[in-house]
Amino acid sequence: MTIDKRKVVYQIYPKSYQDTTGNGVGDLQGIISKIPYLVELGVDVVWLNPFYPSPQRDNGYDVSDYTAINPDFGTMQDFEEMIRVGKTHGIDFMLDMVFNHCSTDHEWFQKALSGDPFYQDFFILRDQPTDWVSKFGGTTWSPFGDTGKYFLHLFDKTQADLNWRNPHVREELFKVVNFWRSKGVKGFRFDVINLIGKDEVLKDNANFDGKPEYTDRPINHDYLKMLNQASFGQDEGSITVGEMSFTDIDNCVRYSNPSQEELDMVFNFHHLKVDYEEGQKWTLKAFDFQELKRLFHTWGEGMSVGNGWSALFWNNHDQPRALNRFVDIHNFREEGATMLAASIHLSRGTPYIYMGEEIGMVDPDYNEMADYVDVESINAYHNMLEQGKSADDAFRIIQAKSRDNSRTPMQWDASKNGGFTEGTPWLKIGKSYREINVEKERNGKIFPFYQSLIKLRQTMPLISEGDYTAAYQESSKVYAFERRHGNQQLLVVNNFFSDETEIVLSEPYRSGRVLLSNYSEVEIGAKLSLKPYQTLAILVET
Repeated sequence: MTIDKRKVVYQIYPKSYQDTTGNGVGDLQGIISKIPYLVELGVDVVWLNPFYPSPQRDNGYDVSDYTAINPDFGTMQDFEEMIRVGKTHGIDFMLDMVFNHCSTDHEWFQKALSGDPFYQDFFILRDQPTDWVSKFGGTTWSPFGDTGKYFLHLFDKTQADLNWRNPHVREELFKVVNFWRSKGVKGFRFDVINLIGKDEVLKDNANFDGKPEYTDRPINHDYLKMLNQASFGQDEGSITVGEMSFTDIDNCVRYSNPSQEELDMVFNFHHLKVDYEEGQKWTLKAFDFQELKRLFHTWGEGMSVGNGWSALFWNNHDQPRALNRFVDIHNFREEGATMLAASIHLSRGTPYIYMGEEIGMVDPDYNEMADYVDVESINAYHNMLEQGKSADDAFRIIQAKSRDNSRTPMQWDASKNGGFTEGTPWLKIGKSYREINVEKERNGKIFPFYQSLIKLRQTMPLISEGDYTAAYQESSKVYAFERRHGNQQLLVVNNFFSDETEIVLSEPYRSGRVLLSNYSEVEIGAKLSLKPYQTLAILVET
């Protein structure tokens, strides 16, 4: 079964999209109320972050019940209404499946703790812990009650890793997918799904080569084939994506090549680590353009040759806003936003838009640590202080790298709290909401540009189906690529900097036509002068 490559996905962080009750938390009715807006934008699929019951230690990625609705977000009736209204407007929904781990509040873990051996085998228990380090800092092992054993948690200590080697665990998780399929759900996004295949004998990471011992294990592919066959693989028109941590091209080709019958596409995060000093997130560094370009070309060509398929994105709920990272937002926010958009929407893969990206939202620019709620950020701040950083230096890093940067409420208009809630928002709204909001941007430059990009993908097989070839690799300012399909070819050039740069245009593009540009006046000749953050797509038909 092959994916419809014309589709564009829009990600909603439900907690921050639209509150209809005044409790400061976004809800399902809020999403329903904004479906006409999503139709206006033109997207096909809406991915929702977890809205299941959860203690919220990790903003819903610590699930305590996989088949229920957290009352903060509404009811199952609201959910069913959302699916129904979406379908009448041609929009499908994609749900987040958090299958590497569950909350320690989940009944499976509670039964295990109470001594039930059947449920103890749902988790990874060991007498001797390994040296693995948690994604949130500290050890990945915590005492399992008073048994003398330890349980594995690659993330927070309240997120216990599930034992996929146990067929009963797999059966329960496949049931979860089938429960939501029965509700009319067509899409599934599988959280850190390349971490589920732990080896039988767990080894220390002491000598690992950059990829942790628990990542992309061969058995992972077997599990995904089982998951496919037992659930979504039975549906025409299903859409699935796997979030892959520390992954590589060979594995991602296997995960997403249709002949493998695993997933439709994969997320990788390498391109969003190009502003990490020596691979460390909690650092400040200008982004490395050459490395960014190398990664885009390597993955673009590698996935094209191997017939894999990528989920293309700049933003999500775990990343600071891309505009703050890659663009001079004080002088070129609109140009930078449209350039970043074109650089992935015209590429090979399925584009994902994160809420607010389509209006050029930026980081909130908070004033103090008390404004942040994200557990990872708070832990990192205290760790930096313990390591000897000053409070000011640590805070500046949090300002730049916190996950809360993208989780701030959606900015709908210039009214109080950006039109998100009548109450007190669960997370403080960004300072920019009076200048940057949907009401204002609808008739601006960024929102209509996104509409154009979506329409091009939906109507031009060259963009949805074409291959990928790197171009202008020697340029120090330009990221460019070519797409080919049938008798058409497209050159896409993107100036990633705030100063003008020049390229020599090769034949046959000198006589091509401009398909898209974020500047109104474009002259095509032998030499092409690109303005700050200009994106330009030139089409040739033979």
